Amino acid sequence: MRIFDPHVHMTSRTTDDYEAMHEAGVRAVVEPAFWLGQPRTNVGSFTDYFDALLGWERFRAAQFGIRHHCALALNPKEANDPRCTPVLDVLPRYLTKDGVVAVGEIGYDSMTPEEDEALARQLELAVRHDLPALVHTPHRDKAAGTARTLDLVRESGLPPERVLVDHLNETTVRAVADSGCWMGFSIYPDTKMDEARMVALLREHGPERVLVNSAADWGRSDPLKTRKTGEAMLAAGFDEATVDRVLWRNPVEFYGQSGRLMLDDDVTAGPAGLFAGNSVLRGERA
Repeated sequence: MRIFDPHVHMTSRTTDDYEAMHEAGVRAVVEPAFWLGQPRTNVGSFTDYFDALLGWERFRAAQFGIRHHCALALNPKEANDPRCTPVLDVLPRYLTKDGVVAVGEIGYDSMTPEEDEALARQLELAVRHDLPALVHTPHRDKAAGTARTLDLVRESGLPPERVLVDHLNETTVRAVADSGCWMGFSIYPDTKMDEARMVALLREHGPERVLVNSAADWGRSDPLKTRKTGEAMLAAGFDEATVDRVLWRNPVEFYGQSGRLMLDDDVTAGPAGLFAGNSVLRGERA
């Protein structure tokens, strides 16, 4: 089983996690910029963090045979802090760098006017830099936040096939499916989604435009939830090709739109040549 975790915060994880992830089949990840758990007090905190994602974390992952990519942004929670918002003026120079495969994670936390402005500006940056966008849906008022997100995506001019709306559940998946955006599901030990619910949703909606992630961070989470979801799919009667589509080919297709994926040929070939088209994988725009 080959796995691409499309949303995992490896800065918060240990080298033991990297080792266990590789053993489980994880060969590539995307790490979106997010809140560190305490307030940042200046823009320099962001730039140090971005530099670490682009350099040290990519090196650390490589030691365990995992290709590390990142998405960079001002996250929704910090969009309300005037000490943080000036990073939006610095962000464009980071969005041109190798290994940056999306603008993210952006979206809503409390659905404030400040979050409206930050989301709109960063969707505009995704358009300007020809990058996909990874959008976080809020933990509270999720249905309302998802609807508001889709409204701003439509207004932005960013094509829906270049938008991944994440942290979905049974109440929000239909609206995102109908919008044409990609659908992201975070599998957690206690909150968000679990493996059984994910299998039920795949039975109902199918695997098209579906990405499954662990979203593992400094809280109670599990970077092996992608593997466990794949095993649950097989146990429920999904064939290996469908598991491969959800856990590998779909994230490759979505983030491949950036033209910046760095994946190894022996992994991209896959079982029985399930994936072809390495042009986007070597940094060439399709």
